[in-house]
Amino acid sequence: MSSFFAARLFPMAGTACLAFALAASAQSPARTQTPAHSRPWMNKSLSPDQRADLVMQQMTLDEKLNLVHGTGWNGLREHAEIPAGSLGGAGYVKGVPRLGIPGINMADSAVGVRLSAAGSHYATLLPSVLGAASSWDAKALFLFGDVIGRELRETGYNMSIGGGVDLARDPRNGRNFEYAGEDPLLAGTMVGNLAKGVQSNQVMGDIKHYAFNDQETGRTIYNAEITQRAARESDLLAFQIAVQLAEPAGIMCSYNKETVTPPNTSPDWSCQNGFLLNQVLKKDWGFQGFVLSDWGGTHSAVHAFLSGLDQEEPGSKYFGESLKKAIQDGQVPMSRLNDAVHRVLRSMFANGVIDNPPRTEEVNPFLGRRDAEHIADESIVLLRNQDRILPLSAGNVHSIAIIGAHADDAVLSGGGSAQVDAPGGGAVDPHPGPAHWMEHVWFPSSPERNIRRHDPNADIQFNDGSDIRAAAALAAKSQVAVVFVTQWMSEGMDRPTIELPDNQDALVEAVAKANRHTIVVIESGGPVAMPWVNNVQAVIEAWFPGIGGAQSLANILFGDVDPSARLAITFPKSDAQLPRPQVPGLTTETEPGGLPEAAQHQKSAAFDINYNIEGARVGYKWFESRQEAPLFPFGFGLSYTTYSFSDLSVDAVQHAATFTVRNTGSRAGTEVAQVYAVLPASTGEDTYKRLVGWDRVTLAPGESKTVTVSMNKLTLSIFDVAKSAFVMVPGDYTIVVGSSSADTPLHATIHMK
Repeated sequence: MSSFFAARLFPMAGTACLAFALAASAQSPARTQTPAHSRPWMNKSLSPDQRADLVMQQMTLDEKLNLVHGTGWNGLREHAEIPAGSLGGAGYVKGVPRLGIPGINMADSAVGVRLSAAGSHYATLLPSVLGAASSWDAKALFLFGDVIGRELRETGYNMSIGGGVDLARDPRNGRNFEYAGEDPLLAGTMVGNLAKGVQSNQVMGDIKHYAFNDQETGRTIYNAEITQRAARESDLLAFQIAVQLAEPAGIMCSYNKETVTPPNTSPDWSCQNGFLLNQVLKKDWGFQGFVLSDWGGTHSAVHAFLSGLDQEEPGSKYFGESLKKAIQDGQVPMSRLNDAVHRVLRSMFANGVIDNPPRTEEVNPFLGRRDAEHIADESIVLLRNQDRILPLSAGNVHSIAIIGAHADDAVLSGGGSAQVDAPGGGAVDPHPGPAHWMEHVWFPSSPERNIRRHDPNADIQFNDGSDIRAAAALAAKSQVAVVFVTQWMSEGMDRPTIELPDNQDALVEAVAKANRHTIVVIESGGPVAMPWVNNVQAVIEAWFPGIGGAQSLANILFGDVDPSARLAITFPKSDAQLPRPQVPGLTTETEPGGLPEAAQHQKSAAFDINYNIEGARVGYKWFESRQEAPLFPFGFGLSYTTYSFSDLSVDAVQHAATFTVRNTGSRAGTEVAQVYAVLPASTGEDTYKRLVGWDRVTLAPGESKTVTVSMNKLTLSIFDVAKSAFVMVPGDYTIVVGSSSADTPLHATIHMK
């Protein structure tokens, strides 16, 4: 962080006179409209920092305070007032019209723009972020963000509050579908590119929830316990990579508490944890944007503001009159308020929302659907393909039973603040207006119709799966059976188990018994258990596939698209394999607490979650360190062709791995070549490998390519708490290359000095 920002964040006694002068100026009476020709901050040749400071010189205290808090719940709560200038989205921050500074209109937009129906707009539902991350394609994630940013501009918004990068420590987390998986390098890279895509449209981006919001159960009362080294090498590393890649306008702090040791000696809320906000985010990583609280996540005025929270959302309980009084009483220096306001203003200038504000226009649903379909093409994972039943051949398949999950009409979407309104109110139980909280919303993307399009001469029949016997009878008389199963997930709840709900396992078992040519398609927010996996011929993980999901799924089923996605999250065999076999705080014996909308009961009193059980060994690292095999490993996915790896060489100076990938099959395809490292024994982290780089390699049949992958230095290093820095430990490093974390045929040992 520059000395300019350090001085603003950590004021010294020598700045007292300047602070006094600024305070006196800021508390002067409100000024009249400033003519456009006398606004030097509108000079685009100046830096965002210079422009922000020029504006601040003209602002009153009240105008500055307006930029550090929202105006209330707007359209999120029934009967909440929607102030002038607000679009009724998730949040609104008043601007300074007399100085040409617009308000900030924020929209929830994890997988598309939320609450679009309230404004009579269309919004594209993209695949889940977890699905998109399984593409391992930074360009696809940039496109993902580009769609969101484009549609935010077209509906008048100038800030996205999507961009979740919390690691999947628990596969039952209700928001995993909004996040990018379990590995910090993959998740940080994917979400960083997503945020860059948003901001390419001159819309401010956001990355959240900082930090350790790794489950929904008790999210407003639990305390995450973890050592600093483990934190820096896991969740915080994912944020660091994303923040430094995207330079987002905002970082949203989370609801929970955490105790990061050292230096924390007791729990504190994420939105007033000075170590995480001032030290790690702003000083160590050089973050120049502003920190905003999750909605209702602010707990104090003076403590939170001095600890690094820049903006309270959605209202002004703490950062309104209470903060004003604290400034006037000298509890908060004016330099700290100026720092927060500067961060907001420089983000607005840096992202073009002042120079080129959005103008409302019609969203192009066809362009959005096409982009969503392309991302889904790269997101859907083929997990099993026994006897190469896939791809299906239209000329050879004469009858198909399609069973379950409203597959005649729709695909499932995830809930909560990520919920996008379906066109026409949804394909199942439609109703006018926005989606209701905790409603299961189905989008009009029909698997049955798209399968018919590929095989128009086949006898294709649908059964909803509610009567298992009837479904099995249809399967028995069909050449192929395709069973759709679902696992709905949402903010505000966790699944108590990775097992499929609603007796769907029994449905799959019955269909598979009736027809050995059974294909299972899973629409889920995360991993699911599959007790029937060896009894079916094919399994496809479609995630929540978005508005183009049915088209992509049919294209993969019939081979128009080669499945190239690889899992961004490990699929355990059962809950018993997890670091915490039961979701902490989840119980059916007490009254709900923490989240009144949660689908499962929770402890009503604060509780601790011990993340030191796994520490930095999140996901595949946990399984490897315990020498335990999951159902499907991280990085796994099948193609309709086959690949080989050879000729590995490693440059220890340039930290690069070079090898050859060959397509050994008869079809074109794309392999995700993955590079991992096992660190020296002296690090204490030699019982598992770490992802250090990858490349998507597209090959024609028989084609070979020599690939060089740069290995990320942070993932080759450990965090030295005493030095407060990542360091590369001297010693022998084992570099391995292959098609998944569990399949690495190439090995090389190098010595790092």
